[in-house]
Amino acid sequence: MKMRGAVLYEQGLPRPYSQSNPLKIEMLDLEGPQRNEVLVEIRAAGLCHSDMSTIEGIRARPIPTVLGHEAAGIVREVGPGVTDLKEGDHVVCVFVMSCGECYECTHGTPHLCGASFDSKMKGELVGGGRRLSVNGKPVNHAAGISCFAEYAVLDRSSLVKLPDDITFEDAALFGCAVITGVGAVTNTAKAQPGQPVAVFGLGGVGLSAVMGAALAGAEPIVAVDLNEEKMALAKTLGAHFTVNASEGTERTAEAIKEVTGGGVMHAIELSGTVKGMDAAYASLRSGGTVTVAGLTPADAVFELKPYMLTAKEFKIQGCYMGSCSPPEDMPRFVDYYRNGKLPVDKLRTGELGLEGINEGFENLAAGTAIRQILKPHGQ
Repeated sequence: MKMRGAVLYEQGLPRPYSQSNPLKIEMLDLEGPQRNEVLVEIRAAGLCHSDMSTIEGIRARPIPTVLGHEAAGIVREVGPGVTDLKEGDHVVCVFVMSCGECYECTHGTPHLCGASFDSKMKGELVGGGRRLSVNGKPVNHAAGISCFAEYAVLDRSSLVKLPDDITFEDAALFGCAVITGVGAVTNTAKAQPGQPVAVFGLGGVGLSAVMGAALAGAEPIVAVDLNEEKMALAKTLGAHFTVNASEGTERTAEAIKEVTGGGVMHAIELSGTVKGMDAAYASLRSGGTVTVAGLTPADAVFELKPYMLTAKEFKIQGCYMGSCSPPEDMPRFVDYYRNGKLPVDKLRTGELGLEGINEGFENLAAGTAIRQILKPHGQ
């Protein structure tokens, strides 16, 4: 079938993206779903910093590619072997495809399944090969999803069925921002009621982490960023205090310790920077844990004094996709959303069509947007 989509041909083009236009709107050919694959009409997709890091060249990926990994849509066709989804079902995309058979999948960590890793690094789908092309030339898939387009063919394990009454605009955010941010606090850190928590970096994932901390009953919750508007929004989502990190690591940590009476038990690092990790580590109280879910550049180095790990029982742990099992955690998060405990709609800062996608990424790079919603078929 023919469809429109946004193709990245070159990484590292300069800002402003509204002028360099790293994403080109093309008429693409999309093959139908093969075995265990599903054709989805993309109704809403979120613009995420992970996509922007690929545009910037921080994360090397095979190009040309159609970016996008956070989306919701409608099933339009199922391939052979797919029996639990049908045409018309509403679904949300997830960027980890769990095989259900490996050690990770059978020992409670399906989010760490490596079955799709090699295929994603090649720009292919799990079943092998590519379904996208322009003028007969193959185009790579991003994260096995490529949702910055009108349609996408995905592996069945990339989809979670959603209730029909959830708006696509909100549903899209569950596939990355919500599942990663809320999961980082509730699943990975396992924050408990009354424990002090600080969240570093208030993008869509960071603000979701603030909501997750409030959901867990953490207290006090400190939201840390450079942007005063984002910090003000964090307060409406459950943060008790905000700290502007512009004064450096030492002062940021001091301010956090001052408002929490000695530091936090959980520092959730989502800025994706070494400075953020430094501040997170410095803000811990004895027995505290840094949970790192932000993606730093691949060559970044974080230095620490191991002595403090023993003397203060500090801990550092990674978090991928909120340590979630999407088929199990997504319905639970949706229930919280329906009950008003996860006001995901507050993360949305405008909608745009394919023609506005480069301007949208410029807004994201400038820090003036949190989660802009792409409507590939028009606003």
